[in-house]
Amino acid sequence: MRRKDGGLTMEDQSGGAYALVLHEGADPKTGGIAICGFSTVGMVGVIAASHVISSLGLSHLGTVLNTKFPAIALVHDEIPKHPVRVYQGNDVGVFTSEIQFPAEHDVEFANTVLEWYTKGGFERLIIVDGLVRQDQGISDGGLYGIGATKEARERLSEHDIEKIQQGVVAGIAGHLLSEGDRRGLDITALLAECNPMYPDARAAALAVEAITDLTGLDITLSTLIEDARRIEESVQEVLQKAQTMLPAPDESIDDGMDPMVG
Repeated sequence: MRRKDGGLTMEDQSGGAYALVLHEGADPKTGGIAICGFSTVGMVGVIAASHVISSLGLSHLGTVLNTKFPAIALVHDEIPKHPVRVYQGNDVGVFTSEIQFPAEHDVEFANTVLEWYTKGGFERLIIVDGLVRQDQGISDGGLYGIGATKEARERLSEHDIEKIQQGVVAGIAGHLLSEGDRRGLDITALLAECNPMYPDARAAALAVEAITDLTGLDITLSTLIEDARRIEESVQEVLQKAQTMLPAPDESIDDGMDPMVG
């Protein structure tokens, strides 16, 4: 469907999806590998998606719009952009959102991704998301995969990515996986353990490395690892300052009583 200003829209309200407005002259038929990442726990998905976009030099294809979205512009390199965008290159496309939306938007976002995926002629979709790590220290976490089809699960096994056997996947990733199973779509979720207290670039790097293994895409990791080190150093500095600012225990309140006795 063409808008009055010449752009293209991929809106399909019957499917509960948001409007994906393509730039004038943009061809939605990308094909190949689709990747999506959102601003969820640890910002893992959006960090990974942003790194893929910059590393592969993908072009801005279009924007997802809805009147319920907050009226904001995110400025990158002096250029203002809507927060929910899609990119494309040779046989690869990326769908990303740089702000976090309330959970009531999850189904519509998932349906928008599915519409973009099917109309773009992609062969498979990889979702990147974070998984809260029990140990909240700064260290390497694990990476887990879920495949909606037998082929996707076999691919995970071939690359020694541990598959989740039992559990619940909530949000956009959960809806996409369920629809992938229902519709026979080759959809894979990569869940990287992360610290939810800060943007976990190291967890994102773990997911991006898995993407290169699964797809053969040539995505460099050096800048992402540097980002991870910089974030970790900043977090360590904050933690150290917080510890020095804590008040010393007041020994005057110790009256000799056993603290375990009521």
